[in-house]
Amino acid sequence: MNKKVDIARQFIEAIPHSKALGMQLTDMGDGVATIEMPYDGKLVGDPDTGVIHGGAVSALMDTCCGAAVMSHPANPGGTATIDLRIDYMRAATPGQAIRAQATCYHVTRTVAFVRATATDDDSENPVAAATGAFTVEGTR
Repeated sequence: MNKKVDIARQFIEAIPHSKALGMQLTDMGDGVATIEMPYDGKLVGDPDTGVIHGGAVSALMDTCCGAAVMSHPANPGGTATIDLRIDYMRAATPGQAIRAQATCYHVTRTVAFVRATATDDDSENPVAAATGAFTVEGTR
């Protein structure tokens, strides 16, 4: 599993938009992943409040869900997003990093299913929640 996780980590950290958003993979393995995105004024969607744009949160959650799929023991290869639903529950607190945690909870021959949450320092009050379907690539 370590080689697979290393390959996935290198891939995620090489994605240009992930690098531009400052994403850091902090945990990954056995179908779970955590990625953190630091607060950055360049990502603000509302200059009056300093709140991070929802598109940055969406990119974070999509990348984290893909990482969870890539690390699942039943997924032999890469993945791509088929469908991702994100429910925004509240604005992220300005000045705080946002963490996405994703779990790949079911894998079929061709599709993997994922749930995720995004939080800031208030981990009991999510910023957003997501559910998604991702491709399963390679041979099983």
